[in-house]
Amino acid sequence: MRAVVWLVEGTWPACVDAVRVHAPHAREVVLLHVSGPEVPEVAHGAFAGLMGRGRTWETDPGDRVEALGDGSAAELLDAAAERLGRPCVREERSGRPEREVVAAAEGADLLVLARDGDRSRLGPHSLGPAARFVVDHAPCPVLLVWPGQAPGLATIPPPPHHR
Repeated sequence: MRAVVWLVEGTWPACVDAVRVHAPHAREVVLLHVSGPEVPEVAHGAFAGLMGRGRTWETDPGDRVEALGDGSAAELLDAAAERLGRPCVREERSGRPEREVVAAAEGADLLVLARDGDRSRLGPHSLGPAARFVVDHAPCPVLLVWPGQAPGLATIPPPPHHR
């Protein structure tokens, strides 16, 4: 079994714990982190807009933002690998997270990800847009976990009234 674990800041411990419990004998565990391009692109664009294009003698803050993001991703992957406590593959990708996760799951036997939306109640709003896309398009079985205690059944809205 090959299990891919999507690591996102704030929810990754629940995903690592889930693969330890639900796929303890996986032959390969891939710890996956995806960095979106948005923040460095904004910094590059702001710098170009403020300083003018073609000014090569200035230090572009987008480069520093990218470097900080790379370091943060490496720290997250290191922490996840330590929590997993077994050999694993660490994979860092850059791009649209939902598309990169689906691509990384190709050929996998299991994809583990956490709910990333409203954590106060059960239901479809507990998934943000990226997680919803991944759940809908994953090319393998998906294990969807709560990053903390799941809300109680009382949080389910009542059924619609029929006339």
